[in-house]
Amino acid sequence: MSNFKISGSPSRGLWGATLGFFFGMAAVSLFGPSAARFKESMDLDPAMMGILVAIPSLSGSLLRIPFGAWVDTTGGKKPFVILMILSLIGILGLTWLLNTHYPSDMQGFYPLVLLFGLLSGCGVATFSVGIGQTSYWYPQKKQGMALGMYGGVGTIAPGLFAMLIPIYITHFGFVSSYTAWSVFLLIGTVLYIWMGKNAPYFQYKKNGMSDADSIAAAKQSGEELFPKGSIKQSLIDSAKIPATWVLTALYFASFGGFLALTEWYPSFWEQFYGLKPIHAGLFTATFSILSAVVRVLAGPLSDKIGGGKLCMFAMLLLLVSAFGMGLSSNFAMSLIFTILIAVAMGVNDTAVFQLVPYYIPKAVGGASGWIGGIGAFGGFVIPPIMGYIAGKYGKMGYAWGFEVFVLLALINMAILYFALMKKKKAAVENK
Repeated sequence: MSNFKISGSPSRGLWGATLGFFFGMAAVSLFGPSAARFKESMDLDPAMMGILVAIPSLSGSLLRIPFGAWVDTTGGKKPFVILMILSLIGILGLTWLLNTHYPSDMQGFYPLVLLFGLLSGCGVATFSVGIGQTSYWYPQKKQGMALGMYGGVGTIAPGLFAMLIPIYITHFGFVSSYTAWSVFLLIGTVLYIWMGKNAPYFQYKKNGMSDADSIAAAKQSGEELFPKGSIKQSLIDSAKIPATWVLTALYFASFGGFLALTEWYPSFWEQFYGLKPIHAGLFTATFSILSAVVRVLAGPLSDKIGGGKLCMFAMLLLLVSAFGMGLSSNFAMSLIFTILIAVAMGVNDTAVFQLVPYYIPKAVGGASGWIGGIGAFGGFVIPPIMGYIAGKYGKMGYAWGFEVFVLLALINMAILYFALMKKKKAAVENK
């Protein structure tokens, strides 16, 4: 037993999880860049298109909670691999359907396309698994660096795919793009299986050591974090704390909004401004990648000025930029507002998780599960609403749909002030 050697290292654990998340997260852009093709072949209205582009985010958000909790008992690799395989099954199913029925025989297959999209979205749920897996590898003082790298690099994937898919379709064809995606995800799954490593504690446990001995041995390997108590109890305890739901609402608007707009922007640029798919993909990528980069850069700023103030600033910026986006019919102004929305969402994403240990210190894991899972659910809820508005009001409806974010920002600013910031101020004054 004493001769057992740990496999992997913190850097390998980080890059294994990051690569896996990158490949899985790409499913956010599964339908957005090619929505027009599905619209034509299945005669979809804007609301149905909204559901289509959002469907990967349904499984990708809701599965984050149970699969993230599973990390505390397995170390992460097993649930990560299961999610990647389910995603691969979805992509392969979609590839088969398109190769055998597209374009003239797609009528009636909308539910099946949604099912394959739901399976493909399982890869998006790897976020919470990778967060836990990476956290256990690193000491407390390096958590910000490791998780910032993990979340930032992985979240770039949807924007990158939104840009590359239209280019690929132009040169090699629509159906071929999903065949290539299947190969891409297969490679990613194999890479994760090879590179992904559980932290020392879980390796010692798997090798037959007792819990106490595993902790002692893992500490000698530099590990500082270990599973504490029941994740089920952590979920229950955090659900009783109002701050959990305040932060969930904030994350719903920003990260859920990020997913929603990454899915919806290709349709917006094509339908509202008449852009070609390649250009629509490029501007979608600008939004998505910028927001991911800002998320990484906002970490130190959040530590310096406080997550609460940063969230308030982000919601104010989202309100102004979304309001402008909804009224603009000028391409240059729409692009500027898009950039501002990306900044607002990236900043808020980082600030929210900076506040978790401050307001919910005794149930951080459970709170993170609720916030990450339900918050990301916005990626499924928002696009159909924007699609409904577009269907009801025609071309201008594609712009007016952004007013959804004005409403979300107003609600969040009110909740943030009265439920968190005002109470914090009162607590300080009463000391």
